[in-house]
Amino acid sequence: MEEVDVEPAVTYIPAASDGKHLGFAWGPRDILVYETLYKPSGASQSSCPVIHGVRKDEDIDSPILRKLFNESHHIFVGLQTIKDDLPSKNKKPQFVSISKNYRSVIRACMEEVRQVAVSSKDADVASQFGNQVSILLAIELIWNLCEVLFIEAAPAGSLLLHLLDWVRLHKAVDEKTTEVLQSESPAEHHAYWDVVLGYVLQGRLEEARQMLVKQATLQPASRNMYKLMDTLLSKMPFYDPGGTQTLTEFDVKWRHWHEEVNRCLQDNSFASNQHLELICKILVGDEDTLLEHRELLGTWYHFLVTRLLFCHPTVKPVELHYYAQSCMTMFVDSRGVPEPLDSILLAAFEFDIHQVIKDCSIALNNWWFVAHLTDLLDHCKLLQSHNLHFGTNLREFLLLEYASGLFTHHSLWQLAVDYFDHCPELGRVYLELQIERVPLDTERKALKVLRICEQRQMSEQVRSICKIMAMRALRNNRLGSALSWSIRAKDAAFATLISEKFLQDYCARGTFSDLDLIDNLGSAMLLSDRLTFLGKYREFHKLYGEKCFREAAKLLLSLMTAKIAPRSFWMTLLTDALPLLEQKEVIFSAEQTHELMFCLEELTSSLNSTAPGTDRPMQEEDIEVTKVELLRLALARNLAMAIVKEGTVET
Repeated sequence: MEEVDVEPAVTYIPAASDGKHLGFAWGPRDILVYETLYKPSGASQSSCPVIHGVRKDEDIDSPILRKLFNESHHIFVGLQTIKDDLPSKNKKPQFVSISKNYRSVIRACMEEVRQVAVSSKDADVASQFGNQVSILLAIELIWNLCEVLFIEAAPAGSLLLHLLDWVRLHKAVDEKTTEVLQSESPAEHHAYWDVVLGYVLQGRLEEARQMLVKQATLQPASRNMYKLMDTLLSKMPFYDPGGTQTLTEFDVKWRHWHEEVNRCLQDNSFASNQHLELICKILVGDEDTLLEHRELLGTWYHFLVTRLLFCHPTVKPVELHYYAQSCMTMFVDSRGVPEPLDSILLAAFEFDIHQVIKDCSIALNNWWFVAHLTDLLDHCKLLQSHNLHFGTNLREFLLLEYASGLFTHHSLWQLAVDYFDHCPELGRVYLELQIERVPLDTERKALKVLRICEQRQMSEQVRSICKIMAMRALRNNRLGSALSWSIRAKDAAFATLISEKFLQDYCARGTFSDLDLIDNLGSAMLLSDRLTFLGKYREFHKLYGEKCFREAAKLLLSLMTAKIAPRSFWMTLLTDALPLLEQKEVIFSAEQTHELMFCLEELTSSLNSTAPGTDRPMQEEDIEVTKVELLRLALARNLAMAIVKEGTVET
């Protein structure tokens, strides 16, 4: 694992002929462009892929958007726990609930961004956040429609009710209503009839009736006309999915009502009031009238739902694509080329899930959106196996790209781990590559990364992290930390090096640092001979401090005779033996004393044969000679005492 800073993520800018795209991205480090994944059936395999521009992705650093990533992560993890063996009818309510949870997170984030945009005094900042609001609005609009068509999979009758809720949520009339109602005379307000028509166009007929009462009060002469309109509005039937009425019965009832409205229009019942006559034309679904009020409708898909409401309330899912295409053609022609959002919604109405995902990836380049939506649709078993050129499926590809983008952020990288965990084919490979690029800024962060690797048995990454941290600690002269990391890495060579440092430090200072660590090495001391010696030598000091002299003497001798102790440390060990040799009680036996003498002679002979070019200072040589003489004297005295003691027969 290299200690490198992760390069910034990039954002993919679609190369559209009209230069239009929806916008910003929370994208990955490396982007595999979708034109190379989805080739038209007639495209040549040898055709060159489109070249795209890239720029630094700054949106991932937005604190508000980070909340979106964090909250959706919890929902994603919860979704993965739903068991595949459950019956579909039991899982569908769960999937719908999860979809609504995702949308609530999007909406909460959008409202927060909107507040920042409104309150900002900087025009550039306000514009930037305003653009983000537009993007989040489009995201929720698309997600909501996918929820209705794919996840909820509403049948005829219920389908229109869901589409009405969808339009009402994304085309608000209430703000203008508040302005009208708070005026001195609501019925005379310039926006009064816009509000009434807005309610009618959305099928909110109760609200429309309440608004019309205010106008009827001002026009007593037209009271009967307003009463007739109120009757028509109140009698309009709406399908009740939970009721006893069948869809056929509802259709018959609706047709009777529609004929009644049409008769009123033909009889010129509202001819003297242009506003009521306009409402009557809307109720019969007159296309020209609806298109004349395109400003109130705002979008072709609002026009679609209104047209279905007043012309085809029992529309079936398979018929949607026909009505959607015709409505978009009628509504958008005057504006020229459809926007990317229009193409995405049209693909949804055509029930082409893969086209929706592809278009969203190109137009939005929002890996968060397509990754989470695709994952949910895949759990709903709505995506057929769609293998890509490198052998994975669409769901996994998008999750891998999204998670790779998260890894470029200093805190969001931890969320990415769970996404990789739920990519069975390539997730582990991606995680191994990405985890090595996380900068180990602090020991706390290194421990987090290490824990992730250990939990997943990523042994190579564990060793790499530990080596990096051990080397860093050694450079900072933190020997205890360095030894701890080298033990975790099971790096015998590095543990030997640090053990040498500990011994050198002991020789210089006369005491050990990090005693707690050395005292609790346990089986870890077996990692290397030098570490074993360090642990055993510390054990010797503990025995000596506890006045267990015989055990201490036996351990000291074994360190030398078993060749565990480095030759450079023998003089220190022999010097440590001096206090034991000077004890009144004989500690070393005659045999042990002979072994010590042999070690001393072996050491002195090697010192005498030192190369001429390595002369030491005279003072140091004198000290060594003095130590040797004292040791020889102490050993000779101890040998004599030991022989006498061992030769004495106790009576």
